[in-house]
Amino acid sequence: MNGSDSLAPQCPIERALDFVGDAWSILILRDAHFGLTRFEEFRKSLRIAPTMLTRRLNALQKDGLLEKRVYSERPPREEYVLTDAARDFLPVLMMLGAWAHRNCGNKLARYVDAETSTEIEPIAVDAVTGARLGSRPIRMTAAHDTH
Repeated sequence: MNGSDSLAPQCPIERALDFVGDAWSILILRDAHFGLTRFEEFRKSLRIAPTMLTRRLNALQKDGLLEKRVYSERPPREEYVLTDAARDFLPVLMMLGAWAHRNCGNKLARYVDAETSTEIEPIAVDAVTGARLGSRPIRMTAAHDTH
């Protein structure tokens, strides 16, 4: 299925990629989850061109994943903070990292719980059945009307 067939329901993965479908956006969200909020912090961490960073921050803000907040009146300075939708993206980031650990080599950084210092090993589980995602066949059906 693809989004070009107006009669078919849009794939939720395709729709999600409309919001965070480029590497810069995903990496900005990663950094924001680790506490970065300011333009220069993102620029230094990502080594990204200022014009590209501005575009991605504006897009993430437009799509409701980041909010601008004034942190200094004089001089005027703003920071970017995560919205609820962006906080809801953290498990996606963690699953991308878990996938990379399984498939992309062994010299990758590890994520640990900040309170217990225990390594985090994320898994995805269906909340309805309790089955681990990937352990059972799946299919896509039409969207349910939620109104």
